[in-house]
Amino acid sequence: MDSLFRAWQKSRMAYLKFFDNYSLEQLNRIPEGFSNNLIWNIGHIIATQHKLIYIGSGVAGHIPGEVFVNYQSGTRPSAAVSQQEADLLKRLLLEQIEPTIGDFNNKKFVHYQERTTGTGFHLTSIADAFEWNNFHEGLHLGYMMSIRKFVVDRQ
Repeated sequence: MDSLFRAWQKSRMAYLKFFDNYSLEQLNRIPEGFSNNLIWNIGHIIATQHKLIYIGSGVAGHIPGEVFVNYQSGTRPSAAVSQQEADLLKRLLLEQIEPTIGDFNNKKFVHYQERTTGTGFHLTSIADAFEWNNFHEGLHLGYMMSIRKFVVDRQ
C-alpha cells in the first residue's frame, strides 16, 4: 500500500500545479468540444476518491458534502467556480491525503461494499478501491493535459 499512497501523493502534486500555472478564468474555461474544464476535473477526483474509499467502506469522510454533490460522476460545470471554491479544492487536494492514509493505517476501512465501476472495473476490497482511484486520477490528469492546450490565450 505504501507505493499506492506515494503514487497518489505524486498525482495530487501534479494536479496542484494547475493552480500555479493557470488563472481562475482559465481553470473555469470549457474549450469547444469539451464538456468540462480544468477545475471540474480537480473537484471530480476529490469527490471520486471520497466515493471510492469512504462511501464504499461506509465510513464518514473528510470533504464537505457540497463538494461531493457538485463534482460526483454525472455532473458537469454549471457555473464558474469562485476563487473561494477554487481555494477550497486546492486545499482538499492535499488535505485529503493524510487523513485517508491515517484511516487506512488505523483500520477504519473494515468492510467494503463490492461494486463495478461505470467503466467495468470490479472493486472487491479497499485495496482495489485505492488502485482504481490512482488509475482514475491518471485518466483525469490526461484529460486535463488535453484541455490545458485550449485554455491558454494565443496571440
